This record gives sequence, C-alpha cells and structure tokens, in this order.
Amino acid sequence: MAGGVSVPTLGAAVCEAGGLGFLAAGYKTADGLYQEIKQLRSLTSRPFGVNIFMPQPEYADPAAVDVYAHQLAGEASWYETELGDPESGRDDGYDAKLAVLLDNPVPVVSFHFGTPGPDVLDSLRRAGTFTLVTATTPEEALAVEMAGADAVIAQGVEAGGHQGTHRDLPETDGSGIGLLSLIAQIRETVRIPIIAAGGIMRGSQIAATLAAGASAAQLGTAFLATPESGASAVHKQALTNPLFVRTELTRAFSGRPARGLVNRFLREHGPYAPAAYPELHHLTSPLRKAAAKAGDAQGMALWAGQGHRMARDLPAGRLVEVLAAELAAAQEALGVRPARGGVR
Repeated sequence: MAGGVSVPTLGAAVCEAGGLGFLAAGYKTADGLYQEIKQLRSLTSRPFGVNIFMPQPEYADPAAVDVYAHQLAGEASWYETELGDPESGRDDGYDAKLAVLLDNPVPVVSFHFGTPGPDVLDSLRRAGTFTLVTATTPEEALAVEMAGADAVIAQGVEAGGHQGTHRDLPETDGSGIGLLSLIAQIRETVRIPIIAAGGIMRGSQIAATLAAGASAAQLGTAFLATPESGASAVHKQALTNPLFVRTELTRAFSGRPARGLVNRFLREHGPYAPAAYPELHHLTSPLRKAAAKAGDAQGMALWAGQGHRMARDLPAGRLVEVLAAELAAAQEALGVRPARGGVR
C-alpha cells in the first residue's frame, strides 16, 4: 500500500477503532513522510506504524529495460503521455526517511524488501520503536530474527501488492508459500512473534492465523474499498467487478513480483517484463497515472490480494469492529480464549 492508499485518514480511522493503522512511506519523500506523520498525529493519539522499503541492489539489465520500453511505446501513444525515466528514482531517500523516524520516533516501523542492519534496528529500539520485517520464507524469517527485529511479518503468496522477498534475482519465478503453511514453518524456525499477512479478509481467517501460531494479523486489501482509503474509485470498484475475477503475480508494472487484478496491461506485458525494480516502476509511472486519470482500469496497477472479491464497502472504523466481532465469534466456536490484541 505504498502508492497512496494508506493515507493518514485511513490510518487514523483504524487506530481510533482499536487497530494499528499504518502509513506507507515506500514511495514518499522524507518530507512527505514527515508531513503525513504530523497529520496522523493530529487525527489520533493512539499508536500507529510506518512502513518503508529497503533500498535495492542493481539487478536490472539496461538492455532488457530498453526492450521493454520499446514494447510500451504503443501504450504511451494510446494514453498520450511519455514513458518515465527508469533511472530517475534509484535513490529513494531511505537514509533521509530513517532520519525522520529517528528524530520523530513512531511506535512501530516495518520494513519491506529486505532486512535492515542490526545498527538500524538497534537505533530504532533505543528511540522506543518496535520493529517488524517482512519475510516470505523461513530462511528470510531467520535472517530477520538474527538482525534483531522485534517481530517478523509472515507474508503468504496470497498477499496483494509487492511480495516482500529479500532478494529478487532475474531467475525468481514469483512463486511463494501459502500463509498458513508459512506461519507453521516460520514458527519452527524463529522465536520472535509472527504477524500474519496475505489474503486475510474475514475475522474467521484472522482466527485461523492465530490458531496456526501468529500473534497478530495484518490486512491490506480488506481496507482498499473503505471511504478513507486513498485508492482511486476505479481501483475500489474493480475489486468486486465481475470483469476482474482473479489475481496474478506480475512484473509488468514495477519489475518486481506483485499481485494484482488481471487486466489487459498485465496480460499483454507481464510475460515480457524483466526483473528491474525500481526501473520499471518509474518507466510505467506516467502510463499508470494517465490510465487512472482516464478511468481506465485496464491500464492500471490494480494491486489486490487473492481475497479481493470479499472486500466490503464499509467505513474503516466499522470494518475493524466487524472483523473483531467475527474474530471473537470464530474463537468462541473453536473454544479458544479471545485474542488480546486488535486487528490492523
């Protein structure tokens, strides 16, 4: 949810209802992050988190990126825009964002696309911040624990948006491990708490992840359709539109495996997109913006998890309450003690 979906209004609504709202800083500038933290704090006094992307090594083959750009020339003509500069965003301001989070500590910080060094995690801990790092395999989870993170986010292959794999080499096929199996494997590998993420849309699914060994659940797609979400109206409507019946992992929009609704752009360009992140993200950015402006869902990156058709058009606070009630009912049916935490 790094592209503007997880905005301060959404985070505040989730926090006020008893969940742990998050701000997405992956595609924000350091100043933009600072301003959103300031805005969120004006809307709620409850704890919240910030998610940032780890900087990526240069795996991209420039020739492959050029070939893909040539393939997208027709898209640029169709949407009457220019392709973006693939080299424009190699420096994503990671260090500056860390400085913001150390100067203005927040309760929780999570990392995606890799594990920060022990020095970074130690600095955040000394600032009073609880740290989370995404893992998609037991091996990645072990690296998270060894680096000193407070908890690991187990991201199943069902998750919408970018897979948080620590390495994305060209030969990576984009396959992954289902969430419940991943929780079980990570539980046998590490001792730190596990946060479950991937395709969770109902309280009964939260109950299943807790029963499997998770300490909490993380939801993204479930909150896309809420009024407070920063997703476009076209994106929200597409979640339950009969035209979009399934999701698929693709490199088409960003160069990294990410799960989205299968549309024309994904079908036509996904098979040819090279492993080149963030080069393809910047290359396709004008196309995605032009498609969104035109209200054309067939040209947008419609990130969504496998449970997208279960999305509910409810205010975010009300959705948290419904999820909590469903969780309590599922746990009562299972004869287990209610969870002490909330839902995000």
